[in-house]
Amino acid sequence: MKYDIKDINLATEGKRRIEWAERDMPVLRQVKERFEKEKPLQGRKMSACLHVTAETANLARTLKAGGADLVLCASNPLSTQDDVSASLVKDFEIPVFAINGEDDKTYYEHIRAAIDHKPDITMDDGADLVSTIHFDYPDLTSTLLGSMEETTTGVIRLRAMQADGALKIPVIAVNDATTKNLFDNRYGTGQSTVDGIIRATDILLAGKNVVVAGYGWCGRGFAMRCRGMGANVIVTEVDPIRALEAAMDGFRVLPMAEAAKVGDLFCTLTGDINVIRTEHMNVMKDGAIISNSGHFNVEIDTKGLEELAVSVRRQVRRLVDEFTLPSGNRVYLLAEGRLINLAAAEGHPASVMDMSFATQALSTEWVVDNHETLKPQVYNVSREIEDWVSKLKLKSMKIEIDELTEEQKQYLASWEMGT
Repeated sequence: MKYDIKDINLATEGKRRIEWAERDMPVLRQVKERFEKEKPLQGRKMSACLHVTAETANLARTLKAGGADLVLCASNPLSTQDDVSASLVKDFEIPVFAINGEDDKTYYEHIRAAIDHKPDITMDDGADLVSTIHFDYPDLTSTLLGSMEETTTGVIRLRAMQADGALKIPVIAVNDATTKNLFDNRYGTGQSTVDGIIRATDILLAGKNVVVAGYGWCGRGFAMRCRGMGANVIVTEVDPIRALEAAMDGFRVLPMAEAAKVGDLFCTLTGDINVIRTEHMNVMKDGAIISNSGHFNVEIDTKGLEELAVSVRRQVRRLVDEFTLPSGNRVYLLAEGRLINLAAAEGHPASVMDMSFATQALSTEWVVDNHETLKPQVYNVSREIEDWVSKLKLKSMKIEIDELTEEQKQYLASWEMGT
């Protein structure tokens, strides 16, 4: 078995973490139990480009239990948990190509290793795997049954490919599933981003002016958690509806040019490029902290910051670089502008990834079952999968809900009855 990881001897600790995460993933566990019996992915070759974490390891185990011949590579150079990679290789015999801190050259070598597996199905976290296949291995698209995409960034890229007529395979937008974005993006990103920032900096959020760039589900979650910890939250937006929502949720809404002057801590969660630029950094307070929790490290103009700074001190603290600006003010960049919740912390808690990964696994099964009728476009997750996952999650939380009576069903399906 070919693989490329940091150290196979880390496997013991990795297995402990994988098993600990599994305890808090009851929905995925039920999917795994059914997959073991029914083998819906039997004979299928899969390549997955995901954050290699303990939670992802349990998704990988579920796919393998379903019969998939799986290869896993990293979707971010700083998100890999090396002990988890080691355990996947040693204890579960799943080939992994991922090393925490790998450079861009190695990152793409690992993606190519996953592509060399010649998969029937792919799974992506940011669309790097699918886009590389389309650019460099176009012949492979004719044999691919489909792919799953888990991130906002990836779905944006794939919908752009579809609009350009460049998308050659069917893709399931798992990120857009309600059981994913309402919970994973809001509660998972909210908590794990706060966790990563605090681990990296050890700052107190209470009383700080925290600038949240973007008020999508990830931004909403982060803003909510910061306010809960006593921060004064400022939201920047380009979408008038989201800006209005942020204002009515009680947050101060400013353009970034104004927010930059008063912010103590900045975090981008937009999925777009150069959200924080040099004109913003140039007016920041002494000691301002800049971070990103969007998928790619493009939301902060890090190259511009390098060119603007008169001096740079690397690693004044782990994952913290100090840049001195022409004004003499210092700003601190966290994790090189990469995903702070995975670079400095452990990503989303297992409980919330339980739903996202159950949806991923079931969507994979759906692609296998329906691939003959699918066209090269982006599909939403079926409502049947959404309902199944949410009902099981409620059951695992010991929560019961009401059911419609026959009278209520009839009323909702009719138009005759009025006042």
